[in-house]
Amino acid sequence: MKITIFGTGYVGLVTGTCLADVGHDVLCMDVDAEKIARLEGGEIPIFEPGLETMVKTNVEAGRLRFTTDPAAAVAFGTLQFIAVGTPPDEDGSADLKYVLAVAETIGKHMTGYTVIVDKSTVPVGTADRVRETVAGALEARGEALEFDVCSNPEFLKEGAAIQDFTQGARIIVGTESERVKTLMRECYAPYIRLHDKLMFMDLRAAELTKYAANAMLATKISFMNEIANLAERLGADVEQVRRGIGSDPRIGYQFIYPGCGYGGSCFPKDVQALARSASDVDYQAELLAAVEGVNRRQKRTLFTKLAQALGGELAGKTVALWGLAFKPNTDDMRDAPSRTLMEALWEAGAKVQAYDPEAMKECRRLYGERDDLLLAGDRIQAVKGADALVICTEWKEFRTLDFAWLNQQLGMGVVVDGRNLFEPEAVKAAGLRYFAVGRGDSLTALR
Repeated sequence: MKITIFGTGYVGLVTGTCLADVGHDVLCMDVDAEKIARLEGGEIPIFEPGLETMVKTNVEAGRLRFTTDPAAAVAFGTLQFIAVGTPPDEDGSADLKYVLAVAETIGKHMTGYTVIVDKSTVPVGTADRVRETVAGALEARGEALEFDVCSNPEFLKEGAAIQDFTQGARIIVGTESERVKTLMRECYAPYIRLHDKLMFMDLRAAELTKYAANAMLATKISFMNEIANLAERLGADVEQVRRGIGSDPRIGYQFIYPGCGYGGSCFPKDVQALARSASDVDYQAELLAAVEGVNRRQKRTLFTKLAQALGGELAGKTVALWGLAFKPNTDDMRDAPSRTLMEALWEAGAKVQAYDPEAMKECRRLYGERDDLLLAGDRIQAVKGADALVICTEWKEFRTLDFAWLNQQLGMGVVVDGRNLFEPEAVKAAGLRYFAVGRGDSLTALR
């Protein structure tokens, strides 16, 4: 099939590359000429395991191409995927200006039957607005061309996006058109040969499913963080609690790891957008508000623990920080707990020495050069001369550590572990003061 992808961000690039990899002819369009030039030169603008090799392979095979020409992009594919950003607006709702701009472009340039596929995460009712926008553009041209709009939400985890696209649990398409069903089944045929996981439903159900899925996962995280905070005050070990409840198949082990809060491009904005959608129909989504509130509070827990451990005196202190990305296997720092911590430390007059395997460039882009930030070459350099260490991201290379060596590096021997990587007794045995999340007596010295 000939397929056009509007947007070469995280979702668009992964979608286009994976579809090209199974033999489709894919043209990715973006208004960012610099990004397109980089992609054509083999440079991938995001870090995602396996993506760079897959892009290069399919570009060389001629199945994956890039353009900044909207007319050429619209003329290319029968399927036109909209995979542009939907950033949160000031009121928390999803900003649809980029989605509707693509719809306008398609309406201006289409010359025959087209299926417009909403791949971006969009509020319920967006397909109707896309349809109206395309119809308006066609009417302005004096054309009466056939087209359909369907919803095909993405369910990609950063760090495992290729696996999620190729081996995901479900492929959801919102449509009532038999013609669209036939074309979308052809599009995804390579991924449903062994198991037909293609689910058709109505448009609004498909749009809501995406938000509901992310809100459910965010709820599990915030719930576990609530239990962790309670465990600290009751003298219980939340890791034991986690294993106890996770063994129940109705609950499961996924997304019940306590920590310093969720971040990234999806959960924060999607929970806010769903809450805003509820407000728009005069429904008070109290649970969603609580999920977001718990997460905001949890992001501040690292600074609170550190400040208490250092006696409230942070000015002039040097803090080592391991992990900048909001999760491992990505360079994404959007809404990352590390940002909340660093900005609070700077405000308090502390210096940060940070290291992350992939997000150093992104950190430099966000904060530039500043006297109170050292971007270290590795985890060892980050702790040299530091008073305390804070772990924000659970990268594999942080999981094994010589605690006696670490105690020699840290001036005040304080470790704040926002991801519960270590057993408290093992760390304390080396003479370190260890503060994790919900690990029983981890706050005993602070109360």
